[in-house]
Amino acid sequence: MRVEIITIGDEILIGQVVDTNSAWMAQQLNLIGAKVERIVSISDAHSQIVSAVAVAESRADVVLITGGLGPTKDDITKIALADHFNCGFTFHEEIAEHIARLFARFGKPLTDLNRLQAELPSACKPLQNHLGTAPGMWFERNGTVIVSMPGVPYEMKGLMQAHVLPMIKQKFNAPTILHRTILTIGMGESWLSERIADWEDALPKHIKLAYLPSPGRVRLRLSAYGQDESLLRTELAEQEQRLLALIPELVYGFDDDRLETVVGNQLRKMGRTLSTAESCTGGMVAHLITSISGSSEYFLGSVVSYANEVKMEMLGVKEETLSRVGAVSEEVVRQMAEGVRLRLKTDYAISTSGIAGPTGGSEEKPVGTVWIAVAGPNGTTAKRFQFGHIRERNIEISAYNALNMLRKELLKDESGSL
Repeated sequence: MRVEIITIGDEILIGQVVDTNSAWMAQQLNLIGAKVERIVSISDAHSQIVSAVAVAESRADVVLITGGLGPTKDDITKIALADHFNCGFTFHEEIAEHIARLFARFGKPLTDLNRLQAELPSACKPLQNHLGTAPGMWFERNGTVIVSMPGVPYEMKGLMQAHVLPMIKQKFNAPTILHRTILTIGMGESWLSERIADWEDALPKHIKLAYLPSPGRVRLRLSAYGQDESLLRTELAEQEQRLLALIPELVYGFDDDRLETVVGNQLRKMGRTLSTAESCTGGMVAHLITSISGSSEYFLGSVVSYANEVKMEMLGVKEETLSRVGAVSEEVVRQMAEGVRLRLKTDYAISTSGIAGPTGGSEEKPVGTVWIAVAGPNGTTAKRFQFGHIRERNIEISAYNALNMLRKELLKDESGSL
């Protein structure tokens, strides 16, 4: 099943709006066995729309279009589609009534322009948009399906889930595709690939592995293709267990899990509290933790000790230590973690100190040098990391490695040390 996606809007072409619709649609289409072969963005011009749809129709099984279905003069998609299919317009009273109800709900009068949104090309099958005023339109010609939807993301998603995806799957008898994503941290993509090479080479032909790297982390996505969903689920589960046996210390979650959620859940489960003392990460560790709803149950606070004076006054770092080994050192991050844990009276504490760059490095401590410590009931552990020269990337990787160090410490303590 070959699919092309066409997004309409000058705002996309000039970079004013990022096209998130296509990425979401491609993900959902992949799950029903559809292969997205092209994604095209075009302007709000009649000739561009007609031309793009004609070309896509000639080579795809399904063409999905978003944008240009509003009530204003620059929304010309349905006019262009009517010309493409050489048809007139039909007024749909049930859609007009739906639009009127939406306006009444918000206490606004129904305008003539909005009522005209119920007037659609005669060649289409209307798709009720329960979240907005612009209905979707389903066309079929010579075996090809063409669907037009609003560009507003939540309206498009509502139409896709309620109508478009089920109808496409039924029409094309799409195969089953199952995905399972294993989330790893602590090893780069190339080294990870070498470590699991034998397992990957032994995968059945209908199960594929994809590496999806991001700063400090690698997602391993298993995709299984076939007709028997029950059998595919069993096979995926078996392959997942074999993979986990090879890299148990690197896996922190699955699918849509977030490391900060995993850590928070573990703290909540153990009934423990956390604080942070951050230098080079500038509060990013605390930000990740507090981005999770309910984090107040286990996170008490943070000290962003960027200056040495703050490290000494707020965290109790010794001046002699700073003078002797410098702020980016094992001794200092240990004192930072232990200091914030003592002052905020938490069970665990994380500290970070490093040279994020791009300036400030030395031969002994080059840019990207980061020390991270975790203090807990059973003592303090510290580790040196060497990252790259990109400041934003170094801060992000440091924050996630700090969370991962805490995750490992929590699991170790839960297993019997506490």
